[in-house]
Amino acid sequence: MSHHPLYKDTDLVLSIESVTKSFDGFKAINDLNFYLGEGELRTIIGPNGAGKSTFMDLITGRTRPDEGTLKYHQDDGHDLDLTKLREYEINRLGIARKFQTPSIYQHHSVYDNIVLSLGHNRSVLHALFYKESKPDREAIEEVLETIRLQDMRHHQAGLLSHGQKQWLEIGMLLAQKPRILLVDEPAAGMSDEETERTGELLLSLEGKHSIMVVEHDMEFIRQIARKVTVLHQGHVLKEGKFLEVANDAKVKEVYLGRQKHE
Repeated sequence: MSHHPLYKDTDLVLSIESVTKSFDGFKAINDLNFYLGEGELRTIIGPNGAGKSTFMDLITGRTRPDEGTLKYHQDDGHDLDLTKLREYEINRLGIARKFQTPSIYQHHSVYDNIVLSLGHNRSVLHALFYKESKPDREAIEEVLETIRLQDMRHHQAGLLSHGQKQWLEIGMLLAQKPRILLVDEPAAGMSDEETERTGELLLSLEGKHSIMVVEHDMEFIRQIARKVTVLHQGHVLKEGKFLEVANDAKVKEVYLGRQKHE
């Protein structure tokens, strides 16, 4: 597999090069280059309208670029061009996305929500009569432990707190063993304690999955930041460690300065 010079010894899982996407003449993504390493935890920040959602849509196949390439590097060393694949095919490759609003089965238990997401059979009826195999049971237990909801396994999902619902949904995605996990503003609407626990959860996944977290909350980013990518007008403005990025004059001008006035 080719290594991008920026990454020295990192095996890449995703290489995005020269990508542009316009909507009605407006460039939501403008000549974007981005590289994600295997097992890396990356945070992506930027003001509203920076192109963060469009960027996620491009990776998951919800929308296609006008120009450029999005390459997914498989374990076997083969590269796949994501622009040639449909949304469900990209999902099957192990690229999972968590949207801001949690979508869970409200009337089912926490445990059944994870059973339903294992993906052996998509029908709810089948899943509820399905007897888990030992490996499945172990996988479900591991997920419950990771998201720290093992003591709430029998609780109805709709009665969980906002934060717990978000963790459950992350757990539902983890049950599918994704290689890349895209997480959209996970800290939105959470209490301080829930936010901190969410950060701990994401940090615990580092190395097991490649994770991209799109976020606004700078305190939350400080907690989980490894490498931060700043998007501005659909382009990478700055990339680096949290302090390098937070202290950068241009970043302050487009991002932090703007926040103070809102």
